[in-house]
Parts: sequence; structure tokens; C-alpha cells
Amino acid sequence: DGKLKRAAVLLFYRNPQRLFTGCYVKIGRFGIGSDLQYQDVVEGSLILIADRVVDLIYLKYLKAKITYENDVRVETYPFAREAVREAVYNALIHCKWEDGIPIQIRIEDEAMYISNACVFPSDWTTENLMKTHNSKPYNPDLANTFFRAGYIESWGRGIQKICEECNLIGAKIPEYSILGDDITVKFAAVTNNKDFNRTNDVRKEKSVNIKVLELITAQTDISLRPSVIAVIVAVSLGLALRPAAAKFILPCPDADRK
Repeated sequence: DGKLKRAAVLLFYRNPQRLFTGCYVKIGRFGIGSDLQYQDVVEGSLILIADRVVDLIYLKYLKAKITYENDVRVETYPFAREAVREAVYNALIHCKWEDGIPIQIRIEDEAMYISNACVFPSDWTTENLMKTHNSKPYNPDLANTFFRAGYIESWGRGIQKICEECNLIGAKIPEYSILGDDITVKFAAVTNNKDFNRTNDVRKEKSVNIKVLELITAQTDISLRPSVIAVIVAVSLGLALRPAAAKFILPCPDADRK
């Protein structure tokens, strides 16, 4: 009939609260008990605020422990970023927005809680969530848009990915609880550096940079063009090549003999 659907307003309208009360995300840092230390409210279209929420959590609400390995800085956070990202996206997509209740993220030293209103499938339980299951989004238009935008995969394996990411840093499997129309996921913090199996990408990026510098330094033929050197580095490190650089790759000498 030419009218916008509710999903279109939630996804793309910069101020969806004009039409839907409670369409925002609350983030709070808590001390002991009910001690609220500071908080933020993230508003806007769901497409815009999705990454903002995750970035804000890690930039303002969490502290990374810094260590050094081979003179390279290593940052370790108490919660797996990819797991938190997946949980935030799940909350945004599956939230029962018509209830007018915002998504609430409570962050403590020992745990993080992400809660949202939901309509749970009648034949599902919190135990079933931890097993392989089909994707049954409460808001299919939201889920389909996030899928087409490349943010999610829409295979019903989001919780499986969350558990895998928690395992990678040595954290406990997250706990899900349902109370009425609310669902909450609890992440336990990793406080011991020895429990971390994977670190922040800072070390990975540094190690690649060092390898690149070593390969460039090893090139004694100064007549080589930069584009040719780039190909040599990419092939040596197993990195992807841009189509424009592929013409500089020489055919294998043995190719014609096979």
C-alpha cells in the first residue's frame, strides 16, 4: 500500500523513538550491588547503532590488561569481543520492540549482562539454545536486512559462535535465562591472563608488519617497481592479491611440462 513497515523505521530512521518508545540501548557500569557508576544511552537507527554499541563497550566500559611479548604490546580484554558483538546483534534483531523496553547492558567487574524483551518459540528452552537449531527470528525483516548487509549469516548458529569465542579466551560458556518476556545472557569475565588463549589483534598486526619489513629489506634489486615488490610480499605471506597485481605473477616454469 506504499506505506513504510515498522522494520523500515527501526532500521533506517535516525530517530525511531518518535514512533516507537524504548527503541534504544542502555549501557551501565556497576560497582558492588546497585552502585551505578556511569551510563550511556545509544539512540538511532538499528543499522547505525549496532557497531556503536560494541565500540562504546570496549572503548569506555572495559579495561584491557597490557603485557609485552617480544617487545610487542598485547591487549587482553575480560570478555570476547566477537561473542559480545554477536550477543548485541542478536538482541537488536530479536528484541520485541513493540513492548517499548530498551535493550539493557549491565557491566560489572566479574560479569556482563545483555537483556532484551523477546517472544521465545513455544517449543524452545534455554537448553535447546545451546544446541544446533534452525533460525527462527521474531523479526524476520530485521534479520533479513542485517543478513543482506553482511552483519549476520542467518543460520541459527549465533549462540554456537558465542560459545566458541568464549572458549578461545578461556571463559566460561555464557548462561541464558528467561523470565517472562525477557531473555538475558550472562558473560563471565576472564581475570587471569593465563586463561587467555588468544590475544588482541595488535600482536598479529605487528608480526605481519615486521615480516613485511624483513621481506622488503631482503630485496637487493632496487630496480624493481613497488607493485612488483608488493606482489613478492603478498605471495610470501600468503596474502590476497588485488586483480590489478595479478599480471605481475610469473607462470610456474613447470606448468607447461604437466
